[in-house]
Amino acid sequence: MEREILEMDVVFVGAGPANLVGALHLSKLITKHNEEIDSGKKEGKKLDEVFIGILEKSAEIGAHGLSGGVLDPKAMNEFMPDWKEKGAPIEAACGEEGILFLTKDGKLKFPITPPPLENHGNYVISLNKFTKWLGDLCEENMIDIFPGFPATELIFEGNKVAGVQTGDMGIDKNGNKKPNFQPGMEIKAKVTVLGEGPRGTLTKVISNKLNLQGMNPQTYATGVKEIWKLPSGSFPAGKVIHTMGAPLDDQDYGGGFIYGMDNDLVSVGFVVGLDFKNPQFDPHRKFQEFKAHPEISKILEGGEIQVYGAKTIPMGGWYSIPKNYGDGFLIVGDSASFLNAQRLKGIHLAMKSGMLAAEAIFEGLLTDNYSDEQLSSYKDKIEKSWIKEEMFATRNFHQGFEKGLWHGMFNAGIQMVTGGRGLKDKMRTHEDHTHMKKLAETSTMPTTVPKFDEKITFDKLKDVYFSGSLHEEDQPSHLQVADTDICATKCKEEYGNPCQYFCPAQVYEMEQKEETGRLELMINFSNCVHCKTCDIADPYQIITWVPPEGGGGPNYVNC
Repeated sequence: MEREILEMDVVFVGAGPANLVGALHLSKLITKHNEEIDSGKKEGKKLDEVFIGILEKSAEIGAHGLSGGVLDPKAMNEFMPDWKEKGAPIEAACGEEGILFLTKDGKLKFPITPPPLENHGNYVISLNKFTKWLGDLCEENMIDIFPGFPATELIFEGNKVAGVQTGDMGIDKNGNKKPNFQPGMEIKAKVTVLGEGPRGTLTKVISNKLNLQGMNPQTYATGVKEIWKLPSGSFPAGKVIHTMGAPLDDQDYGGGFIYGMDNDLVSVGFVVGLDFKNPQFDPHRKFQEFKAHPEISKILEGGEIQVYGAKTIPMGGWYSIPKNYGDGFLIVGDSASFLNAQRLKGIHLAMKSGMLAAEAIFEGLLTDNYSDEQLSSYKDKIEKSWIKEEMFATRNFHQGFEKGLWHGMFNAGIQMVTGGRGLKDKMRTHEDHTHMKKLAETSTMPTTVPKFDEKITFDKLKDVYFSGSLHEEDQPSHLQVADTDICATKCKEEYGNPCQYFCPAQVYEMEQKEETGRLELMINFSNCVHCKTCDIADPYQIITWVPPEGGGGPNYVNC
């Protein structure tokens, strides 16, 4: 197939905080370099007409950035000291905060907030507003942004990455070209920066091809979240609450949060580790149980849901960071596991990784060298930065919870006085799906279907409606199952088809087929909110999440 070829110098895949800040930082480094040569401050060759582009799968920048997060401003203060004066959208400065341990019907309030969870000096932000603002700055700095153009394949020259190919558009569900068919472009680049978020599609491909895995595999949690409009003045902007305990048992990892936003909005969510053992564990259900708890429902009383969404979160920490550079490519942000699981914060780490990637690329542009050896300076910069300082101090945090809540809390306490070592160093872990027990090995499955009151709690389909998720129905499913016969036979017998439970958007259902007389997998891909839980938690690892036709997915721009 003949494809249009677009030549770039640097292409950033994904328009999240890491890549947006990275692209801006690179542009500023080039501008400063050229100005200093023009003014005679330094000698050398100018870098004229460096073509920097950003590809984004959502229809507009910010549409897939779920609102409500707490920003540590450390990276922004370095990158743009006057970021607040320049109009960065902030919901509120963090103020009142607390940690609750929830029992079945009550609470125990921590007398003090542990230092890792203190938020004074931080800011509650709307991620979709913040990324949109960064996107506008990129365009002002002549960086080309291509929303609605997902990168679906890497272009390899041997083991060297030479760019990406964007997805074909106008393909029907049977794989045939529709009248509006448009082939994807080949975008050739000297450096490709992968900032696709957790479990990035291209990152997964190159990691398998080049064996980039770190000491530990990347491990994840799923965060299920809603934005609510509350009665005026009932929950102050900037208030931050984190919870532990109910509705999780002692063996499951996770907790809840409520962040006060501007205009009486709150971000309420629940995070659960994907290393759960119960094959019928349901993150969405746990979230609904969390909201139904007397202490949480009291906060939400009289309010109205505005937006729903879900996102996976990299939890593995320092020892799960893969080799994040190579011939012609760098990996940044969540795709490279830059998140502090102890603090449940990663935006600042993602931004800093983007800045360091930009500096490594800038050095490559000066020497016209984009080899593995040249771009390894990215790793060196990380090692010498506060990214390592922060992440190394929590390097064994998530692993400590594999034996349950109390063991994990004890280990976390020891880590705080041993500089992150904990009970032992280096603590190993395994891929999340390997923790799942077969039906015959567990007796903890739910026996009743929860009732949803449609005021505080909602079923999955109702919540999906509030995600604004939209996909063209007549297109190939972007949830590719390698062997659906396994779903109807082996998976049904051994695990009871756990995809029905762990997916927070009711994408997967088992439907009775008259032709075969058995339950077979039905994929409602139009429900997908792009969290990628299925790609991670599937016990047979036969589900592959790939980007759908450009622009498809959730729409978080109205909050």
